[in-house]
Amino acid sequence: MGDWVIGALINLLGNIFINFGTNLLKLGHDERNKHFVLSNLGINVRARMKPIIYFQAWRTGILFFAIGNCLNFISFGYAAQSLLAALGSIQFISNIGFAYFILNKRVTIKLLLATAFVVVGNIFLVAFGNHQSPVYTAEQLGENYTNVIFLLYCLTLVLVVALHHSIYNRGEGKMLVPFSYAVVSGAIGSCSVLFAKSLSNMLRLSMSSSGGYSTLHTGFTYSMLLMFLSTGGFWMARLNEGLSRFDAILIVPMFQIAWTFFSICTGFVYFEEYKVFDALRTMMFILGMVSVFVGIYLLAPDDYVTSKGGEVLKDGSLVLSRTSNLSQDVERLLMPSDQNSQINDIEIIWTSYADENC
Repeated sequence: MGDWVIGALINLLGNIFINFGTNLLKLGHDERNKHFVLSNLGINVRARMKPIIYFQAWRTGILFFAIGNCLNFISFGYAAQSLLAALGSIQFISNIGFAYFILNKRVTIKLLLATAFVVVGNIFLVAFGNHQSPVYTAEQLGENYTNVIFLLYCLTLVLVVALHHSIYNRGEGKMLVPFSYAVVSGAIGSCSVLFAKSLSNMLRLSMSSSGGYSTLHTGFTYSMLLMFLSTGGFWMARLNEGLSRFDAILIVPMFQIAWTFFSICTGFVYFEEYKVFDALRTMMFILGMVSVFVGIYLLAPDDYVTSKGGEVLKDGSLVLSRTSNLSQDVERLLMPSDQNSQINDIEIIWTSYADENC
C-alpha cells in the first residue's frame, strides 16, 4: 500500500469527523437561539444570550472538529496537498446524512443528485491526482516560500481577500454575501493547510533522519507552527461565526468549495505538484473538480434572500436591515398568524439581533 493511500484514508476519516463536528457546532448555535427566544420573549427582549460554550452540542462539536483536523494534519505528511484538499469534498456526502439526522433537514432529489456529482468527481480526483509523497528538507521548504511565483500567488490572494471583503461589507446580492464571506475565509484559512503540510513534512523527516526529533528545534519549524495556529484559528473563528449567521446547508458547501479551491491552488504553486501531470491527467483532474463544484452548486438552496444589511434569511418571509428595530419586529410577529411560520420568523429576528448585539 502506497503512502498516498494511507494519507488519503486518514484524510477521509478526518474529513468525516470535521463535518460531524461542524454540524454539531451549528446545532449548538440553533439551540442557543431557541433558548434565547423561549426564555426571553415577552419578558425581557434586551437580555443577553448565554455564551455558546454553555451548550453541550457545541462543545462536542469542537472536540470532533479538533480530532478531525489532527487526523488531516497527519495525512498531509503522506500525500500531495492537491489530492488531499480535493478529497475534502467527501464532507458533502456525510454532510447530507448529518444534516438529516442532527439538524432535521429534508433530503431532496436535488441533494442526492448533488451527492452523485461529488462522488464521481472524487473518483476522478483520486484516480488521476498526484500520487507522490516526497519528503522535503527544511532548506527546500524555505526556498519554496521565497519562490517568485509563490510570492506572486500570495499577492493575488491578498487582492482576492480585499475584493471579497469589500463585497461582503456592502451586503448586496442574493448569494454573493455568504459566498464572499466564504471566499475570504477560504483564501486565508486554506493557508493553514500549507503550513500544516510543512510541519507534517518536518515531523516525518525527523522520524526518518539520523538527527531524530532534534531537527524539529529550528526557527523554521516554530515559525510554521505560529503561522499554522494563526491561519487555523482564523479559519475556525470564521467558520463558527458563519454557522451562526447562515444556514449550514448553505454556508458549509460555500466554505468547502472556497477552502478546496485555494488549497489545491496553493499546493500546485508551492510544491509544484503540476509537474507530474500530463495532458490526460490534467484534463481528468479538471473534469473531477468541475464535477465536484457542480455538486456543490446544486447543494445551495434556492429560497434565500439577502437584505441590504447583509443578513441571509430563510423562505423570503422576512427581510431585516442591520438597523431594524427589534421590539417593533417582535410586536408585529405577535399578531395572529400561522404558528409555525411565526416561530420561524421569531427565530430569524433573534438570530439576526443576537449576532449584531451579543
